[in-house]
Amino acid sequence: ISVTIFTSFFQAGAEILVEKVGNAGVITLNRPKALNALNMNMIRLMYPQLKKWETDKETDIVIVKGAGGKAFCAGGDIIAVTEAGKIGDALAKNFFREEYILNNTIGTYQKPYVALIDGITMGGGVGLSVHGRFRVATEKTLFAMPETAIGLFPDVGGGYFLPRLQGQLGLFLALTGFRLKGRDVQRAGVASHFVESQKIAALEKELVDLKTPSIEDVSRVLDSYQKRSSLDAEKPFVLEQHIDLIDKLFQSNSVEGIVHNLKTDGSPFAQKQAETLAKMSPTSLKITFKQLQAGGAMSLQEVLVMEYRLSQACMVVLFFCFVCLVLVDKDHSPKWSPSTLKEVSEQSVEDCFSSLGDRDLKL
Repeated sequence: ISVTIFTSFFQAGAEILVEKVGNAGVITLNRPKALNALNMNMIRLMYPQLKKWETDKETDIVIVKGAGGKAFCAGGDIIAVTEAGKIGDALAKNFFREEYILNNTIGTYQKPYVALIDGITMGGGVGLSVHGRFRVATEKTLFAMPETAIGLFPDVGGGYFLPRLQGQLGLFLALTGFRLKGRDVQRAGVASHFVESQKIAALEKELVDLKTPSIEDVSRVLDSYQKRSSLDAEKPFVLEQHIDLIDKLFQSNSVEGIVHNLKTDGSPFAQKQAETLAKMSPTSLKITFKQLQAGGAMSLQEVLVMEYRLSQACMVVLFFCFVCLVLVDKDHSPKWSPSTLKEVSEQSVEDCFSSLGDRDLKL
């Protein structure tokens, strides 16, 4: 690449690498040892760069990827947020606020935004990709929203995109934390395209070589690479034989209703999901159910305001001891309190959705 069209703005050891390649802005999440988990510093580097490129006449497309070959971004750096919250540090408030503002920037971006989700993409990594116009999965992509297992809820706009997946699939993914791999991430509607990992470098080169690309131009390139990616094409969608059952069993007006449906059905698949839900935080399950019910009729901005309220409620009510148990102490048998769905009052769930007044998220 000639010096005239390639400029780098990054320093050695930087957690975000920012490059300008021709008319393309390229951001690389660069914490490979931490599976590119998103921290506050990364958010604060990424947000102004995206805003700058959005109005820059010489930037026509933005590409976001992860370093190291294992992960796009395995989630938010929750341990840091938890430790800060314990000592009353403002990070617990600021992290979610600034992360959600970044998610909204991606969701409303005025230029083609392409996330190359080659590898683990969970939690915060989903927020950096799923709201963008183009999300390219590979056979190495592993997607999940595992938050109900750590006393949280599928945030970063999960309340917006999950209810918009087919049938009850989004609710199923949100409550159970079920993992989708490879081509199935695209089949589920989380990714827009599937391209074999070995073709990603060539795809990126073709994208950065486009001269003033429109959405249609980018779409055409991605479609052409998808057509040439036949890996696993003959394998059915992992949930194909269960989709009708998911739609039936997860159609309920309460989490208790879903659990009842699963236990009554008695099929091996239903039994397995009932066992999974029994391990999750009962409070998280109820919050998540209400979040997705409401989010299906909201704009992304309304959802993020709602989720910021939930994040702050979880910081106070639920979250710290569970994250310590599950993530910090590596004890995978957390003692939830309340310990059953029945003990989680409707009022306590309702309170989590209450306005924060002048502390509400402003977009």
